[in-house]
Amino acid sequence: MKIFYLTPRVPFPIDKGDKLRAFYQIKYLSEKHEIFLYSLDENRVYKPYNNPLNQYCKKVKVVQLTRLQILINLLKGIFYDVPFQTSYYYSEKIEEDICTIINDFKPDLIYCQLIRTAKFVENISNIPKVIDYVDVISKGLERRLQKSNIFLKLLLRWELKRAIKYEEKVYKIFNEKIIITSEDKNLLPFDQKHNVRVIPNGIDLEYFHPIESEKKCDILFSGNLSYPPNIDAAEYLVKEIMPLVWQWDNKVTVTIAGASPKKRILSLASERVKIIGWTEDIRDIYKRAKIFIAPLQIGTGLQNKLLQAMAMKLPCVVSELTAKGLVSHNCDFILVAKTKEEYVDFIKTLLTDKEYASKIAENGFNYVSDNYSWKKIINDLDMILQKATL
Repeated sequence: MKIFYLTPRVPFPIDKGDKLRAFYQIKYLSEKHEIFLYSLDENRVYKPYNNPLNQYCKKVKVVQLTRLQILINLLKGIFYDVPFQTSYYYSEKIEEDICTIINDFKPDLIYCQLIRTAKFVENISNIPKVIDYVDVISKGLERRLQKSNIFLKLLLRWELKRAIKYEEKVYKIFNEKIIITSEDKNLLPFDQKHNVRVIPNGIDLEYFHPIESEKKCDILFSGNLSYPPNIDAAEYLVKEIMPLVWQWDNKVTVTIAGASPKKRILSLASERVKIIGWTEDIRDIYKRAKIFIAPLQIGTGLQNKLLQAMAMKLPCVVSELTAKGLVSHNCDFILVAKTKEEYVDFIKTLLTDKEYASKIAENGFNYVSDNYSWKKIINDLDMILQKATL
């Protein structure tokens, strides 16, 4: 099968969850199919030489977006009936280029990642189309509303109305629809959501695996540090949870690691809180930590950082929101905290009871190994793609 695969960001380097999802889908789908990858690049991160995408794709085309172009797109977006997250990337010129390539490539299937790319192919009806919602943008906006100032609330409400309407429109114009978790599926803002298929993210178990190392960090939180839910979680960790932990033991250390740390993240640094930006090999950070924590209060989806930590046999403490992306019932492989006091109790237990910490870590590793193999997940995805072309 020939697949035209469209993404709003270049899937490599892998510094965001949607890029990770696209990269591994492309990697494993390329074993059976011919892929033309078309990506937009607002940050000029794409380097064509020695890029692994080249070995998985028949062809890769990356279109650079300038700040001026993005501004023009957003201004025009006022008159489009789509979220600004979609108009941010959209231009008629790029749509024309995409249509020209599709006419030449003659794909059997068009695959769009996120509703941010859907408008480019809205008018194509003679080729089957699949949309990967990834997560529920409207729900993420709704949760951000609760913690925003008055001015930002006005903008978010405007964006929320557009996102709700567009998520349903996208459902109607695509042949098959997928999303990352059952929790996200249930949060979609339209009645037909039961027809959306769940395709989770996986974990590269050949890359992420237990590595023996000296434990120099007590508590680790990682993720894209320019992403609002991660910023909020890092602040909650340092300002709400850790003061209670430090009352118990003032020597406990925290590492916050990830790409593009914003000023709000950098301001959290202290003698006991270390901030680490982009690193070539995140395993170097995981292997030195005793506990992984993911106290997300807003956002949706399955947290890749959690899968990575579990695959490296770190005992994990997470929020109810984070846990919902992984499991819908009580379990013995992660610890789920509802209050900051529960986070503190779990942290104390894991730092003092090595046998219990090891048991949680082992259970987490086994769960990920049994349920999140990329090869199995891509086989399920491939069946959906095949069905879309019938």
